[in-house]
Amino acid sequence: MAVSTQFSIAVHMMAGLGFLPEAETTSTQLASSVNTSPSFVRRILSKLSKAGLVHTKMGKTGSTSLAREPREITLLEIYRAVEAPKAFVIHDYPAKPACRVSCGIKTAMEKVLYRTQNSMEQKLGEISLAEIIADVSR
Repeated sequence: MAVSTQFSIAVHMMAGLGFLPEAETTSTQLASSVNTSPSFVRRILSKLSKAGLVHTKMGKTGSTSLAREPREITLLEIYRAVEAPKAFVIHDYPAKPACRVSCGIKTAMEKVLYRTQNSMEQKLGEISLAEIIADVSR
């Protein structure tokens, strides 16, 4: 099963941008911190920019900075900006008509997964980027 790391990478990048708020940072510098390619970083920055979380300057002397103070940015905003997948999903195997569990499990699990996803998103909405930066600083 494939796992998306874009959310954690986006938080890493945003923390990097917030760590030195007066500095404008390049995608190459962020890529070095994350230990990935600048082109991958730019793809994530594009999503963060569209969500209004970062300001980017294009070109040879391009750079990126936070669009708002870290205390004003929640992890939920970052999560939604990078279109991270849901925490859990229901399998897509077809139901076996002869089995009650097989026929009813998806409906039962949809309720559980909906509540779980909502709970996770509520918690992400309570955590600011400033909290992450403070933890990194310790």
